[in-house]
Parts: sequence; C-alpha cells; structure tokens
Amino acid sequence: MSDAAHLPGLGPDDELVSALPVVEPFVVEVTRSAKRRKTVGARLVGGVLRIALPSWMSKAEEAHWVREMSGRFQRKMSADRLRLDERATTLARRYDLRRPDSIRWADDMRHQWGSCTPSLRTIRIATRLAPFPDWVVDYVIVHELAHLEVLGHNDDFWRLVYRYPKAERAIGYLIAKSVDGDEVD
Repeated sequence: MSDAAHLPGLGPDDELVSALPVVEPFVVEVTRSAKRRKTVGARLVGGVLRIALPSWMSKAEEAHWVREMSGRFQRKMSADRLRLDERATTLARRYDLRRPDSIRWADDMRHQWGSCTPSLRTIRIATRLAPFPDWVVDYVIVHELAHLEVLGHNDDFWRLVYRYPKAERAIGYLIAKSVDGDEVD
C-alpha cells in the first residue's frame, strides 16, 4: 500500500498522481485506481477538484480529462452565480412574455445555446453560456421565452425577441463565440 492511500478520500487501490494548480478557483488532484475500469469521476471538495481515472489511461488522456473536468466545474461554478428562475421571471415581466414552469442549466447541450419545450413550458440553457456576459445570457432566456408563445422563427417570434434591446448585439456575440455546428438563430 502506498503512502497516497493514507490521504483522505483515497483507498488502498488508488494512487495520487498529481496535485497541480490549473485555473482559479481550484486546484486539481488526479488519482488513478485499478478498480476504476472505464469511467472518469470528478468532485469538488473545498478548493480541490479531485479527478479519479482508471490506472490504464495515458498521460495524454489524463491531460484531456483534467481540461474537460476543470472546464465543466468552472462553468458550473459560474452558472451558480445566476438564478435562472429569477432572471426568467424578471425578463418575462419586463418584456411582456410568458413565464416558464421551469428553467434550468443543461450540461449536455453541445450545439444549442438554449431550448424550449412549449408543451411542458420548460426551458433549458446551455451551461457553457454561464461565463458569458449577463446581457448575452438574458438574450438567450428572452429568445426561449418567446418560444413559449411562438414555435418557429417567423416575424411574430422576432418581434417578441427584439423587445430585448440588446438582442442584435447578443446574436453577434454568440456568432463570434460559436463553433462549428452551434445554432445561432
């Protein structure tokens, strides 16, 4: 049994590979485990992001997962600063739009900034939007709120969206930040 097994959170089959600063606001600690076969796990404990890898992974795969998990947790921490339900209520009231029954962050949205299911009155906003300026997030919320009233992207829909004064500017911002396949209406 290695000395690393005596560290909190590490079992007898785990090996502490590294503890290195990545990007504020946390330090990344990587462990490898013979018990872990396929999956990568990560959890934030205090100011330390603990990433657990299968022992067979290469250094290149480790670097990939450190970047991936660090990015996910940074976006999540950034998302926590915004109360989507409060923002949606405020924006709906301000621009005379319907309010959703629920609105939430979605980590799995890779090619859209937001989505709306009018029949359920639900809205999902891509977590990767969280670090963007508030006025851009607000635009995406307004865009999805407008879908509660108009399904497509016709003139009636755009009249609702353009009640938001920074709509055109936000669309330009999203186009600039888009990667291949991202939808910007």
